[in-house]
Amino acid sequence: MTDVDAPMMQIGELADRAEMSLRTIRHYDEVGLLTPSGRSEGGFRLYTDADFSRLMVIRRMKPLGFSLDEMAELLRVVDALGAAEADSTDSAESGGGAVDDTRARLDAFIADAAERRARLERQLAMADEFLELLRSR
Repeated sequence: MTDVDAPMMQIGELADRAEMSLRTIRHYDEVGLLTPSGRSEGGFRLYTDADFSRLMVIRRMKPLGFSLDEMAELLRVVDALGAAEADSTDSAESGGGAVDDTRARLDAFIADAAERRARLERQLAMADEFLELLRSR
């Protein structure tokens, strides 16, 4: 549920802020990764700062080579943890087992992302070596 008082932006502003194309953002909507929080009277997509934050998570996963399915799974995990946090503030019980399972799934994503980052770091070091080799000629 969205806050009706939250400032909304059209897709063009979102694209500018995220430094992404309109086409990419529309594609993320089509595949279910980023649903607009609302629509204008004219039917234009409207996004909140929370939507922008979600888009930035997606954008940051791309260089690490995560697939759209993996991105969707991580977003489900993040959404589930957010819902569990909201529920825990409403009641004393947090549904421990489900939250623990979801947290374990997040931990697996963290480990996977760290491994992918390390691989990119090794590739960057090789690129630096290659550039040095070329420059030394």
